[in-house]
Amino acid sequence: MAGRNLPPSTTALRVFLAVARLGSTAKAAGEVHLTQSAVSKQIQALEEHLGTELFERSPAGLKPTEAGTIYRPYAEAAIEQMERGARRLAERAAIGRPIRLHMIAIAGERWLMERFPEFAQAHPEIDVQFTNFVSESEIEEADLEIVHGFGPWPDRESHYLFGRRVALVAAPAALERLGGFARAADIQKMTLLQHFQMPAFWAEFTEAHGLRGAVPAHTVRYGYYSVIIRAAVAGLGVALAPRCYVAEELASGALVNPLGLDFDSATGCWLTVNSQSERSPAVDTLIAWLCEEARRFEAAG
Repeated sequence: MAGRNLPPSTTALRVFLAVARLGSTAKAAGEVHLTQSAVSKQIQALEEHLGTELFERSPAGLKPTEAGTIYRPYAEAAIEQMERGARRLAERAAIGRPIRLHMIAIAGERWLMERFPEFAQAHPEIDVQFTNFVSESEIEEADLEIVHGFGPWPDRESHYLFGRRVALVAAPAALERLGGFARAADIQKMTLLQHFQMPAFWAEFTEAHGLRGAVPAHTVRYGYYSVIIRAAVAGLGVALAPRCYVAEELASGALVNPLGLDFDSATGCWLTVNSQSERSPAVDTLIAWLCEEARRFEAAG
């Protein structure tokens, strides 16, 4: 009785399934690469283990008994689960070290982090690290980077993600305080909240709206878009921001897009690949997922 508490061997299960499908120990022997005698012994051992007969003999060959018919889907499920586990382990062995993904903070905050659980659930074997550092003193080279700029880059594999559509945004109270916003030229009486890495937005905006040479009343520069957005909501000035980063505030009314003023920038958010690092199947899987998620995001507006 104690032996029945142990699961049967995978060989016994594979032999049982082959015989059940083919109806012959001879045919099953060829499929599982055993002798016909060994196949018969595996079936006999499995029947002794389970305490019941699994096949009945007929002129047409071996046919599963009622017990064999009941047991068959459980044997199939057991083999499938073991094969799935083996594949997971093989994938993990092929992956090796974690994937190092660096990105601008706003892309993580406003786009990636709310979507990433889907990827993590679908690919638990893939370890993605978002930190820029191995330690406090050692800077880590990224496998992938999400950056904002004038892509694509000739020395790097580059995939455009989103962010070309840029809008003028401000808090309603800030516009009222300055007497409203009746025409594009009114931006010159405003304080511009500008990302220090994206000064081209001002030139692109003024060019798009016939204001070449115009300057804002004052400019305050920031290093993070999340801070620019908060500053704009607080009424500290107007900002030129990719629409995808201010969608929540525009939807809630915390920010408005006066006169619908926007433009298509030459810059955008890009995924770049380090050509010097080892390229694993896991990296390709993550690249494909990021690009597909970005495509859906852009299509949704």
